[in-house]
Amino acid sequence: MTATEAAAALEDARLQQHMDRDREDLADDERGPAEVAEWERIAQLLATTGGTYDPEGDAVVQDELAADRRAEEVEQQRLQEQQQLAARADELAAHVRAGRLDRTVETRPGDEAARDVLIHRGDYHPVVDGWLAQAFADRSGHYADPAANGELEFAGRLAQADPEATDALAAWLEHSLAPAELAEAGDR
Repeated sequence: MTATEAAAALEDARLQQHMDRDREDLADDERGPAEVAEWERIAQLLATTGGTYDPEGDAVVQDELAADRRAEEVEQQRLQEQQQLAARADELAAHVRAGRLDRTVETRPGDEAARDVLIHRGDYHPVVDGWLAQAFADRSGHYADPAANGELEFAGRLAQADPEATDALAAWLEHSLAPAELAEAGDR
């Protein structure tokens, strides 16, 4: 695109914006002013460089494309994390239904979030809390990593204040469900 073509496109955009100003359905539409502003920018760029317009050499366009790519990567990562979290929640729910969510199943980073997914889906069972509490008290699974324990600062303070009470709480949570309740969880 040459400077002359950009100037003509700018005039067309201004004319269209002028013609659309009285249309109620376009009263809040920002595309007209944005289009005029972009054509003004391109026309000014070509007027100063004297060359032809190439989006490949336009720093503004390239910055916008790079920002779009970064946003897409962030969104893809978020979706992937959600899928992994949902899969872990499915796995935990299957263990609960089978009556096998016990010390043989190691906790992983993100299990607390998987618990929240179970609650949100209506597939939560208190066995999950007992399992997490026991793993925390034992410092097993991902709780063996000191960094993971920082996520549950309040529980760490309780454990330091009275380790025996923390162990007793974990044991109580583990055994608080009667066998009939565990069987019900397995029927879900």
